[in-house]
Amino acid sequence: MDVTLISLEIGITLTGIIILLADLWTPSENKARLGWIAIGGLIAVFCYNFNTFDQAAAAINGYSKDGLAVYFQGFFVMAAILVILLTISYAPRVKSGISELYALICFALAGMCFAAGANSFTMLFVAVELITISFYVLTSFERRRLRSLEASIKYLIMGATSSAIMVFGIALIYGTTGTLDFNEVSRSLLTPVGPSMQLLFQIGVILVLGGLAFKLGAIPFQLWVPDVYQGAPIPVTAFLASGSKAAGLVLIIRTLAEAYPALLNQEWLPKLLSIMAGITILYGSLCALRQRNLKRLLGYSSIASAGYILLGIVCLDNTGSQAVLFYLLGYLFGILAAFTIISVLSEESGDEDISILANLHHRSPFMATILTLAIASLAGIPPLAGFLGKFAILRAAFGKLNDQHSSMPWLIGVALLGIVISLYYYFKIIREIYWGPGLYWKEKKPSTEALPCPRSAEIALLICLFALIGLGLFPETILSLAGEATNNLFSSRP
Repeated sequence: MDVTLISLEIGITLTGIIILLADLWTPSENKARLGWIAIGGLIAVFCYNFNTFDQAAAAINGYSKDGLAVYFQGFFVMAAILVILLTISYAPRVKSGISELYALICFALAGMCFAAGANSFTMLFVAVELITISFYVLTSFERRRLRSLEASIKYLIMGATSSAIMVFGIALIYGTTGTLDFNEVSRSLLTPVGPSMQLLFQIGVILVLGGLAFKLGAIPFQLWVPDVYQGAPIPVTAFLASGSKAAGLVLIIRTLAEAYPALLNQEWLPKLLSIMAGITILYGSLCALRQRNLKRLLGYSSIASAGYILLGIVCLDNTGSQAVLFYLLGYLFGILAAFTIISVLSEESGDEDISILANLHHRSPFMATILTLAIASLAGIPPLAGFLGKFAILRAAFGKLNDQHSSMPWLIGVALLGIVISLYYYFKIIREIYWGPGLYWKEKKPSTEALPCPRSAEIALLICLFALIGLGLFPETILSLAGEATNNLFSSRP
C-alpha cells in the first residue's frame, strides 16, 4: 500500500493532533491563536500534496486520487480554513476546549478528504462515519446550552438512522454482487441475474442513496437540518452547510458514475432522483418563508440548495456534474460569508433574530456590503457566483428536455419556482439591513453604535468577497477545473 496517496489525510489528522498537543503548553489567554497554527498546517499539507500528485499512479484498494478527488479536497480544505477563521473570531464565546474545536474540524476534514477519493463501499462507510462522529461532538460542543444538546441528540438519532439504512443497503449490494469495490460492482451488473436478485440490488442502491441524502440534507433526511443549524455553534453550522453537504455530493456522484452506471439508463433511478430534487426544493423554499431566526432560515435555504444539487445530478452526465461543482463553490463562499457576519452580530447582541441586522449599513458598511452580496449570490443575482452556478445547472437540465423518459420539464418548472420564492426570503434579509427597524423597535430602538469586525472574520469576509465577484466575472478557470474533474466521469454508461 502506497501511503503517499493518502498523505493529505494523514497530514490533516496530524495537524489536529498537533493542535491538541500544543494546547498543553499554551496559556489560556493565547489558546484562540492555535487556530492560526491549524490554518498554516492545512495550507502546508495541501500545497505539498498538490505538488506531489501523480494521477497516473493515484489508486489503491478502496481509494482513488483522480481529478474529482483533488477538486473536492481543495474545496474541503478551503472550507475548513474559512471555518477556522470564523472559529478564531468565535473563540471568546467558548469557555474552554477551543483547541478541541480546531482539532475536531481537522478530523472531520480528514473524513471529507477520504470521501472525495472513495472507490469502495468500505471506504465510503469509514469516511461517512468519521465525518458524522466528528460532527456529533461538534454540535454538542456548547454543552451548557440546552439548545446545543438538543441539536446534538437530533443529529445523533438521524445520523445513526441514516447510517443503519446505508449499511443495510451496502449489505444488500454485497450479497447480490459479492464485492464492495465500485468497479467490480459495476462489472457484475453486466452479468444477467434473476429478477429477485435484481430487485434486492435496486433496494440496496435506494438505501445507500437514502443514507447519503442525510449529508445533503435532502428529502427524506432533512428534518434535522433547521434544528441542528439553529442549535449548533455557528462555526459548526457553517461547516455543516458547506463541507458536509459537499461530502454527500461527491459520494453520490462516485456511486452513480462508478458503482452502478448500468442503472442510469433505467427509468426508475432518474425518476427517483427527480422526485427527491423537486420535493427538496419546494420544501426548503416554502419553509424558509416564515423564518425569522437567521440560522434557521439559512438551514431551510440549505435544504433548497440540496434540491438544486440533485437537479444537476439528475442530468447524469459530465455537464450536469460540472455545473454542480461550480454551483457548490459559489454556495460555499456565500454561505460562509453570511454565517461569519451572523456570528459577529450574535456575539454583540446575544440574539440570532433577523432584527439584529437593523442599521447594519450604518454600524458597519463593510459587513453590510458583503452580507448583501453574499445573500444576492445565494439568491442567484447576476453577476455573482451564485447566479452562474444556478444558470449552469438549469442549462444542463434544459439540455435533457428531449431525453426519453425525461422528467425534466416539471423539474425545471419547480426549480424556477424555487428561485422566485427564494428571492422573497433572501431579500427579506437585505431589507432588514437597510430599511428594517428591528423586531422590537417599538420598545427599543436598534443600536446605532459602530460594530467592529474581528481581524480573522475580516480576512474570511474579504476572501469570500473576492471569490463571489471573481467567480461571477471570471468563471472560466474554475469551470475548466470542474470540467477536468468530471471528464469522462459517466463515460462507462452502457
